[in-house]
Amino acid sequence: MNKKVKSFLYNFLGFSVFYIPAYLLIMNYLHLKGFWIAGTAFIVSSILAPKFQAVKTHDREKIFMKWIFISDVKEVK
Repeated sequence: MNKKVKSFLYNFLGFSVFYIPAYLLIMNYLHLKGFWIAGTAFIVSSILAPKFQAVKTHDREKIFMKWIFISDVKEVK
């Protein structure tokens, strides 16, 4: 599998892990209506989810991850 596709799937899975619970919590506990529920869940998930990126190095293509809870950039194996 291509590293760019893999990083895209990692981004999607990481985002959805935070989006679905955030959506349900916001829907049940905050008194927002309509688009505001999805918009707020999107913003919260965008901030909390890890970011993955495929980068071409001189050796090969690698996937790196940056997350708000980890101070530095990590290589994904």
